[in-house]
Amino acid sequence: MSAARFVVSQRTEHRIPHAVACRALGLSESWFYRWRGGPPSGIEARRAELGAAVKDCFDGSEGTYGSPRIRVQLRRAGRAVSRRSVEASMARQGLAARPKKRRRSRAGNGEAAAEDLIGRDFTAAAPDQRWVGDFKEIPTGEGKVHLATVMDLYSRRIVGFATSDRHPTAKLAQAAIEVAVATRGGDVAGVIFHTDKGSQYTAGDFAKACDKLDITRSTGRVGCALDNAAAESLFSTLTHELLYQRDWATRRQARRDIARWITDWYNTRRLHSTLDMTSPTDYENTNTD
Repeated sequence: MSAARFVVSQRTEHRIPHAVACRALGLSESWFYRWRGGPPSGIEARRAELGAAVKDCFDGSEGTYGSPRIRVQLRRAGRAVSRRSVEASMARQGLAARPKKRRRSRAGNGEAAAEDLIGRDFTAAAPDQRWVGDFKEIPTGEGKVHLATVMDLYSRRIVGFATSDRHPTAKLAQAAIEVAVATRGGDVAGVIFHTDKGSQYTAGDFAKACDKLDITRSTGRVGCALDNAAAESLFSTLTHELLYQRDWATRRQARRDIARWITDWYNTRRLHSTLDMTSPTDYENTNTD
């Protein structure tokens, strides 16, 4: 039992005057009054202020930011704070971001309609050099919504996406590509679009659409998630930051929230660890001539 609790319990339960209890414990009466109802100390006030700022950042990310991103955001707001201080504040408040999960890859047979032009090098020196894409299923009370995405490896920006209530097809993959091309001004000649070997991406109609847009297709091995790790990472983020946080009664609600997550959060506000803790659009605006 702490000294303070001993004083209170003695005074409450046995009615011993606080002055007697303080003398018995070697504490000053002024300390007792400060502890009982006085203003917080300077350290306590700073801790409370930091705690409120950390909680604002955590809530602003909808519970997805850990201490590194929260520290970056606080420092950019002009608050000098250490990593340990942020971690301690989060621990005191019981704030914990989603844990990272490891994925196991499966061996594939290496057969492909297009060769692998990426080789697990998920970087690009400029926009519209390398894109990656994939499909994601989103459950709702009415059934699944299927999402197709196109992400630029230069800035990790989602430059194109499309949704469908039916099983994903080459037409859905083509719709996402066409949105990406329109986003980039209509001319992306020479860009490499890397995917897995899903039937949507190896279909003849999709190949023709890419040829027409002067997009070079690239595919990884069958069943090997690491060959398309950047797209897998995007969907891991989407799953933990949105899908695990929502239960949709209708497909319309899901489509609305997915679009908002991409345009209003992921592309424009979310700090990305591979981009020096900036958002994709900020990274492009800062580093592209």
